[in-house]
Amino acid sequence: MSSKTLSAVLQKRIRRLCLNDFPCGPVNWTKNCPDRADTEDIDARLDLLRCPHSPWKSDPSWSPQAPALRELAVLTPGHLNDRFIYNYFTTLRIVDKGVSVIDEGLLKFSKLEELVLTSNEITEISAQNLPSTLKILELRANRLSALDGLTSSPPPRLHHLGLGSNSFGSHGDVFQLTGKHWPQLLSLDLGDCEFQDQQALVNTLTTLPCLRTLVLEGNPFTLASCYPGFTLDSLPRLSYLDTLQISPDERHRFRGLAKMSDLTVDRASATVSIGRMRGIPDPLSADNGTNSDFPVVTYGYFITYDFCGHEIPADPKLDSESKLDASTTAHVTEDGFSDADLQSNRNCEKETSKLDTRDSMVYAERTCHEIAQVSRHSTAKLTWSECMDFSDTQTYVVRNLGGLKRFFNLGLNLQIEEEKVLSWPAVSKDITMTKSSQNEKEKKGGKDKQTSVKSGSTKEKSKDKKKKSAPELVHDAPIRRLLGSVHVPLQSLTRRGQRVDVLCDFGVLHTEEAPQTLEKAS
Repeated sequence: MSSKTLSAVLQKRIRRLCLNDFPCGPVNWTKNCPDRADTEDIDARLDLLRCPHSPWKSDPSWSPQAPALRELAVLTPGHLNDRFIYNYFTTLRIVDKGVSVIDEGLLKFSKLEELVLTSNEITEISAQNLPSTLKILELRANRLSALDGLTSSPPPRLHHLGLGSNSFGSHGDVFQLTGKHWPQLLSLDLGDCEFQDQQALVNTLTTLPCLRTLVLEGNPFTLASCYPGFTLDSLPRLSYLDTLQISPDERHRFRGLAKMSDLTVDRASATVSIGRMRGIPDPLSADNGTNSDFPVVTYGYFITYDFCGHEIPADPKLDSESKLDASTTAHVTEDGFSDADLQSNRNCEKETSKLDTRDSMVYAERTCHEIAQVSRHSTAKLTWSECMDFSDTQTYVVRNLGGLKRFFNLGLNLQIEEEKVLSWPAVSKDITMTKSSQNEKEKKGGKDKQTSVKSGSTKEKSKDKKKKSAPELVHDAPIRRLLGSVHVPLQSLTRRGQRVDVLCDFGVLHTEEAPQTLEKAS
């Protein structure tokens, strides 16, 4: 696949302005139409450029200077040369045009101040090809993975740098964001990247003397319990964080947090709660009408899901400053709907809160280079009822923040399962012993005939008790079936301070069909 250079895209845009053609160009286009030359004047041609329904109306979204340059071509025909045209542009916005290379042709725009290249396919960038006059550089949603090329000779007067939604996140990238490289930077967008070490990144950003606006949401470390408090306390000159203005109360609330020696900056917690469920058909209603007492059939219902982490014993003192709380409360109605309350509640205040002892804690400790492993959790099995209340709550504490972010982007799958168990009466040892004793008595003959009526009645009562007592049952291996599943999106949990309420629909449940009785043909 051939690369598409930025200068080639810009040249195509400039040609579409038709600066040398009607209605912008000089009047030599009227040589073949002398009559028309008398009727067309400058105002008429300007109207053709400005009218929103005119076929000569151009798209100004890629540069606000484009319409003005066309009108200038009408007013001063013949005075626009290539150098004038390149120097006229101060803003260029090339969005989603497949640009993969920023070549040296961009240097022709010697007065360029704003360059927006969002949603392209740029894999690397050379600072030598950027005009030194740049003040705004937006590179969000490209394919960049390293900052080395950009910091070799960066534009010295850059005020805004947008690097969000790229693959930055290494320690080398962190060290390229110092005040030595960006002395006048006012705004920095690092949202939706892969930075995991909050402390190292924030310590580097403190060297930016002019930084006032910072975007970090969407990085794995923003899932940690101490975000945004640690960042706010470490960067006292910030005015905006994640597009929100920092209030004095919020800054006061987190004062001193960055100086705490025992602060945990690399853990996040998530809680999944499953509540009531409705809508499962009564399995006994599909009885085939047989009056047999055996086998005894019992049904149990439970919900399963996979979550990021391994279940190991919890430390109740760990991460008492819980930031991420994702709870799911399911209410399945008779028509197959379920209510799922999935909430994210971040709390990074200095005050600590006691964790619910009923919640089980789960740790996931994997390196950031590995995909987070998941563990399956099953709720308690409940017998069928019109409304089954599982009241199941699981709290997960995760260290692999990168894996947790990937897990949230994939979402949570809830599954409702049925367990069917067939039980049969066991062979009783008492019955065998009773039969053997009766055979011995028959062999003795008349000895037992002289036994008193009282002893005989006692034996009959004991036999009646044995007959009336419930027989011991032997259970078959359980038969499990998946009744339905639903996907719960969790992408919004990667954003700060959001709560998600989800109404889950399990759809048509895969219930067991009633067996049909086959009759012999006469």
